[in-house]
Amino acid sequence: MNKDKLRGSLDQMKGEAKGQWGRLTDNPSKEAEGKMDKVKGKLKEGIGKVKDKLS
Repeated sequence: MNKDKLRGSLDQMKGEAKGQWGRLTDNPSKEAEGKMDKVKGKLKEGIGKVKDKLS
């Protein structure tokens, strides 16, 4: 597992936590932040997978 895949996984977990917190506190901006973090994480993880295949 390379750094990009690890960072992607961490960003996805962080995004899920923010999204849950936003729903719990009824804070739509925190919920949106969480969704964006999850998307960023998925992209980073995808980049990591491509780098693994190219290596």
